[in-house]
Amino acid sequence: MWQVLRRPRWVGYLALALLFGVITAGLGTWQWQRHESKVERRAVVEANYDSAPVPLDDALPVGSDLTEPQRWTRVRATGTYLTEDQHLVRNRPHQGVYGYEVLVPLSLDDGTTLAVDRGWVPNAPTAAQLPEVPPAPGGEVTVTGWLLPSEADLGLDPVEGQLPSVDLDGLARATGLQVRGAYLVLDTEDPAAQERPEPRAEPDTGLGAHLPYALQWWLTVPVGVILVVVMARREARDEGLVQARRTTGSEPRKVRIWDEEDA
Repeated sequence: MWQVLRRPRWVGYLALALLFGVITAGLGTWQWQRHESKVERRAVVEANYDSAPVPLDDALPVGSDLTEPQRWTRVRATGTYLTEDQHLVRNRPHQGVYGYEVLVPLSLDDGTTLAVDRGWVPNAPTAAQLPEVPPAPGGEVTVTGWLLPSEADLGLDPVEGQLPSVDLDGLARATGLQVRGAYLVLDTEDPAAQERPEPRAEPDTGLGAHLPYALQWWLTVPVGVILVVVMARREARDEGLVQARRTTGSEPRKVRIWDEEDA
């Protein structure tokens, strides 16, 4: 068998089998990393989501940004909604339907503002129309909710009163406000509005099928090499039989039909 594997054609087969192993090992590692990231995300959500709310300044001092372990930290803040600076974040899905997230700055006592995601509203009947949005309560209001970091700037052309993502720098540019380094996903308001946009769904903590996919890819790593070895062994065996017949001068005896009948 080893003589067969040293031939150029079989060396090429082995190289392809090794390349297949490297690719499947890489795919397994990629799925494992995705599994690990979801495990870490679930741990953060479970640690923070149902915790008691803390004052905003304790979790997010002025000038600071939200760290990864602080995602979904539950906080409480008091201020006044700046309804004239409300922005709609477009192309946001909710239960399979696209609409807008309603982002309203909350003016705080220290002169900064906290962007509050008050929830989701569906698209208007036509693209030329804006949806009807339940108004935020007037006067001083205490909000409770969860902190999330700013989303990336998608680089799209600005539209008055709208944002392509929850980009806090974009909101600051559009309004001229000093915006805190995270936004709040609204849970409750006090006093509560008579009507509010559809609340945001709880974060998904499912792990998906990344772990079994990783195991499947890793189990296929040696398959290519095994197939090449089995095929090389079979070819070596066949060549050995042919060589043995040539050496002994024997050929397989042809069996005639009538010989089979006599037998």
